[in-house]
Amino acid sequence: MKIRELVKRTGVPKETIHFYIREGLLRKPRKSSVNSAEYNESYVDQIQLIKNLRDNFYLPIPQTKKIVKDFRKQSPSDQAISQFYSRFFRPADRLFAMEIEGRDAFLQETGLGKKWLAKAEEWGVITPEVLEDGEVVYAPDDVAIGKLMVDMDQLGFGPKDGHDPEDLRYIAEFVRKHVVDSFKKYYQNNLEKLTSKEYVEKASQFHELISLFFYHLYRKFVREVTKRLLEYREK
Repeated sequence: MKIRELVKRTGVPKETIHFYIREGLLRKPRKSSVNSAEYNESYVDQIQLIKNLRDNFYLPIPQTKKIVKDFRKQSPSDQAISQFYSRFFRPADRLFAMEIEGRDAFLQETGLGKKWLAKAEEWGVITPEVLEDGEVVYAPDDVAIGKLMVDMDQLGFGPKDGHDPEDLRYIAEFVRKHVVDSFKKYYQNNLEKLTSKEYVEKASQFHELISLFFYHLYRKFVREVTKRLLEYREK
């Protein structure tokens, strides 16, 4: 593709792409003529990665260059996973995350279909706040969940591929029950802590740690079960 299309695909100006090339963040493209260069699909992924690293993690050029170099060595599957990380684990989102008001705006932002938004709300997976005027407001986490549902479907793990989206309902019910039970267990004898500013600040950090614990625990179990299934198949 020509640089004009690359600019359109990535949203990164031509001057910035040339800067990335000069700094060694991107390899020099193949020349198709004296004044023209051709860029392949890998440039799209690498530019998006660089943009995310620079915009959201504020990394200096040398560190960004090292990450991009490691990214090139990854398999296509690992590169796709890296892109998921850069989309959903961005420090800037913690600072600038915004609520979305209205279902139409939510659908446009996430790409989720109207039918599946209704299902997700019915299942308690996405839970907007209903205002006095009847309008609904979606928290940043609900927006992320909507985008994740779209990504799952596009990856080939949606209803048309034989996967039941209602499984998300049971995951949500399990996690909600765990949260409610753990809060009851702890706070029924420690209600005074809810009014402590110092405790509230520490508790918010603890809840983030538990979220990361769930994340890594799930990854660990998937890896272990997959390994056992492969070993069973080889017998």
